[in-house]
Amino acid sequence: MDASDAMPKGPLTGVRILDLSRILAGPTCTQLLGDLGATVLKVENPGTGGDDTRQWGPPYVKDGSEDTDLSAYFMCANRNKLSVAIDIATPEGQAEIRRLAGMADIFIENFKPGGLAKYGLDQASLATEHPRLVYCSISGYGQTGPNREKPGYDLMAQGYGGIMSITGEPDGEPMKVGVGIADVMCGMYATVGILAALRHAEATGQGQHIDVALVDAQIAWTINEGVNTRLTGEAPLRRGNGHPNIVPYGVYETSDGHVIIAVGNDSQFRRFVALFGLDHLADDPLFATNPARIVNRDALADHLVPAVRRKSTDDMIAMLEGARVPVGPVQTLPQVFASDQAQARGLALDMTSDGLTLPLIGNPLHLSQTPVTYRRPPPRFGADNARLEASDPFSEE
Repeated sequence: MDASDAMPKGPLTGVRILDLSRILAGPTCTQLLGDLGATVLKVENPGTGGDDTRQWGPPYVKDGSEDTDLSAYFMCANRNKLSVAIDIATPEGQAEIRRLAGMADIFIENFKPGGLAKYGLDQASLATEHPRLVYCSISGYGQTGPNREKPGYDLMAQGYGGIMSITGEPDGEPMKVGVGIADVMCGMYATVGILAALRHAEATGQGQHIDVALVDAQIAWTINEGVNTRLTGEAPLRRGNGHPNIVPYGVYETSDGHVIIAVGNDSQFRRFVALFGLDHLADDPLFATNPARIVNRDALADHLVPAVRRKSTDDMIAMLEGARVPVGPVQTLPQVFASDQAQARGLALDMTSDGLTLPLIGNPLHLSQTPVTYRRPPPRFGADNARLEASDPFSEE
């Protein structure tokens, strides 16, 4: 879809963001804010060809037979942004950033802690001139602590923060999540923090510094397993697709593939086992309650695994849905985007840029009065440099 003057205004229309972030955590945050209506001016380094992820391919969008600088990785987090190339290592570039910061509501960066101080672009320096500015810093380990100087990459955050220790098969090696989830979740936390700080700034005229770390965010979303550890002092086990606190809950092999079964309570369990003529298991003290099933999960699996394996995936889904037992398929990503559900929810999103089709993923937020808008496709590097000659580069006019 193309930008349109008829589009509804988003809830953040009029909010201006100066975005010095790159890779994934910061861009995830600013894309979300842009989808909600904010104007995002993305500053890219002219000496490197812009955001690192422009070169993180293939695949790339092609213009004829030539690769463009629109890699799939870059496009996943950079729509609804304007791209300007500014060299912040030069006095002229630093002055330009300070000028733009004076027009912005939000400043976001993911340099190493202290990395912008030598340019006079750190929060303390900018706050003296622009006290209302909301300044968000994203880093690997945060602005404080003994690890603050260490580089922050998603894989390292997953390793340090513990999620790899509980992901993977019980006897396999520690396993990362299949996408950069530490980056993505850090970007989500940054978004929440920015919106809270923006409300405070609008109410009081006082900006503040938001310090968000990949590792902190990753530790926070260990959620129940993290609290299990805090409560018991014991390290959780890797359980593959199993659940530490619910049984049966996981991926089961069928005669022609796999199916997800999630039995959340004892009444569901009774209906579930009755489908296989295993009614007696629901009255067996070893399996009658969820706490008992957790203790005896292996013994229960001896009954359930062969029973499920005799059925096809489609049969299992039909049987369990009919019995009101939570069940679902394990889809490939092509199946996901082709599904009627993904289509109905607008998750297979196409935008156009200079006659090129850019296949993207839609925003999952559905606001009834101020919906997200897709005003600009992911930009080519430096595509909006001409705006720097204007008195107000953020202007939407």
